[in-house]
This record gives sequence, structure tokens and C-alpha cells, in this order.
Amino acid sequence: MSDTTAPVLWAEAEGIALGALRADLAREYWRWESDPGAVLGYGRQVPESPESRAEGLEHQLRGAPDQARFTVYDVRGSEPTPCGLASLLIDHQVRTAEFILVVAPEARGQGVGTVATRLTLDYAFHVIGLEMVWLKVLEPNTAGRNAYAKAGFREVGTMRSAGQWKGRRCGEVVMDAVPEDFPGPSVVVGADG
Repeated sequence: MSDTTAPVLWAEAEGIALGALRADLAREYWRWESDPGAVLGYGRQVPESPESRAEGLEHQLRGAPDQARFTVYDVRGSEPTPCGLASLLIDHQVRTAEFILVVAPEARGQGVGTVATRLTLDYAFHVIGLEMVWLKVLEPNTAGRNAYAKAGFREVGTMRSAGQWKGRRCGEVVMDAVPEDFPGPSVVVGADG
């Protein structure tokens, strides 16, 4: 990566960092989200087209006020390597947000999801002052459920028969995190914040 495309990193912990969405990564975002593992994790039946994803990214880059979206980077090597997307879909009236995470296929199983989730919760609670962040994860997705639990989410219920996993109906587990349960300290705000 050249100096002209070096990302600005907003928060970093354990070799993982969060930075801004980037137009030049549209094809990578689409590749990660269209990977069969990600499609399965979302419970979707078909992947999105690259054109549709590029159009959606254009909207996201314009800065929708109800969204905080981040590129996840692996910074353990000599250069930051994009390896995922983390999103907060914010409901400003009740100061909550839905959390969505996509990890590149080649970065799965390395703890990237747990750390990226923790960093996003840090931002949610310490920067924008949300009162609760929630997510839905398909019941058979034990790796995802475990990563979210390690990051500070708790399971609060299951919506029965609300999703699809490998062609079969399954439940969607609802998990939430609140500032009181967040396993800080904040790396975004720092020790003095």
C-alpha cells in the first residue's frame, strides 16, 4: 500500500484496527460479503451483485447520519491489510444500534471478529454514547456467537424459525451489549478520557 492510500486508523487493539470506509475497496467489500460463508451467516439465499454493492457503498460514503461504518484492518504485518467491515445502524431516538460484522474469508478464525467487535463497541459507548448495541446471529453459527460473547455481547433470546442455515429453518439468536458490561478500558478515548 503506498503512502497516498495509507488508511487513517481510528482505534487499534491486539493487532486489529478500525478505519473509514474507502471507495477503492468496493470490490473487496463485495468479495467478503459475497463469500459463501458470509452469505450463509446472513441467512441470505443469493449474493449481491458487485454493481449493487458499489451503489450502496456510494450512499454509505456520503455519510448517512444513522450509520457508523468501518473498515477493519489487520495491522500485525508491515502494512495495514483490510480484512473486514463493521457497522452500527443507529436508532438515534432510543440511542441504540444494530451491529453487523463481515470478516474476509482469509481472516476468519484468527480472532479478528472478536477484536473488531470490541473496538466497535468501544466507539459505540465511549464516542457516540449509545445505551445498547444489539445483533442477530443464526443459532447454528457457534463461532460467531462465541466471538460476540468474548467481545462483550450477551444472549438475550432466540427468534424461533427466523433464519435459514444451509437450507434449513433455524432460530436467530439476539445478543446485546450495554456500557456497564463492556470489557473496557477504552482504546478510543484513552486512559485520560
